[in-house]
Amino acid sequence: MDLGLLQREVAEIIGVTESSIWNWEHGTEPELQYNPSIIKFLGYIPFDCPDDTVGRLAWYKRAMGMNLDHLGEAMGRDPEQLSDWLSGRHYPFRKNRERIERFLEQQETFLLID
Repeated sequence: MDLGLLQREVAEIIGVTESSIWNWEHGTEPELQYNPSIIKFLGYIPFDCPDDTVGRLAWYKRAMGMNLDHLGEAMGRDPEQLSDWLSGRHYPFRKNRERIERFLEQQETFLLID
């Protein structure tokens, strides 16, 4: 609205249908794959980054629009293990938390962090 753009114009910029924009404006969460385009359009990440390691990893996954397979590939980790950590079924031991932290530190240059 601030930019004076119509829904169809925003949809074209982000790469979705006009009905997707309408749905998002009315409370439907965008699919993960669209988050990077939405963030680029907005110029910022519209959700807060937690302070804890696993929370930051979930935030990164969401901001980058990654599924578990893509995140696992990027980290060199088993997606099932990542699922266990992100769902809270298991908590990573210190050595794995340190690996996650190193991974996130390397990725920070690619994100628009406030």
